[in-house]
Amino acid sequence: METIYIVEDDDNIRKLICYALRRECFGVEGFALPSEFFKTYRTVRPDLILLDIMLPEEDGLEILRKIRDSDPDMPVIMLTAKDSEFDKVTGLDMGADDYIAKPFGMTELVSRVRAVLRRSKRGSENIRIYNMGALTVDTGRHTVSVSDKGVSLSFKEFALLETLLRAEGKVLSREELFARVWGDYYGESRTLDVHIRNLRKKLGSAGKYIKTVKNIGYRIGENDE
Repeated sequence: METIYIVEDDDNIRKLICYALRRECFGVEGFALPSEFFKTYRTVRPDLILLDIMLPEEDGLEILRKIRDSDPDMPVIMLTAKDSEFDKVTGLDMGADDYIAKPFGMTELVSRVRAVLRRSKRGSENIRIYNMGALTVDTGRHTVSVSDKGVSLSFKEFALLETLLRAEGKVLSREELFARVWGDYYGESRTLDVHIRNLRKKLGSAGKYIKTVKNIGYRIGENDE
């Protein structure tokens, strides 16, 4: 049985979500306060976390940052009453796997939960180490190095780099990259360009491996063919 933690301070919403997920045979634990969540989370790792943004003690984005610092692979879905572009982009860039804007139906919630769990399982089955010139990427440990020096990437920058590497030199269109890295969320075109630019800068001498294919998208490779 897969276990899901819910961090939501609204008692009615939290109880409703717990009830809906238990009906689908998930193991569920709900937490009203971040402190209560972390006390359990540090002892027992769940399979997925549903995390509200607006919480007492500290907001959901700060909690997400702490989770990603210690566990880059933990599936996290953000729950938010906000509908602003900033919150969506910020949450996804910090490493959220998906987001659901309130109010939402329980059928949609369960569907999203199952989809993220499926993606998580596929990802864990495809751990690889890539070596390309000076660049080394370990998808299992979420580490990147250039000429044996560690490089710190954001969650989405790492996902973008990994996606390009998994394509093995093939060109990926902008639409494909959005779908694979950002999931159902399609932001402005400049979102992808900004991430590519930042990724190239952080990779330094290995940034040249990321090629722009005019009017199509991007690929990664050592040569310029």
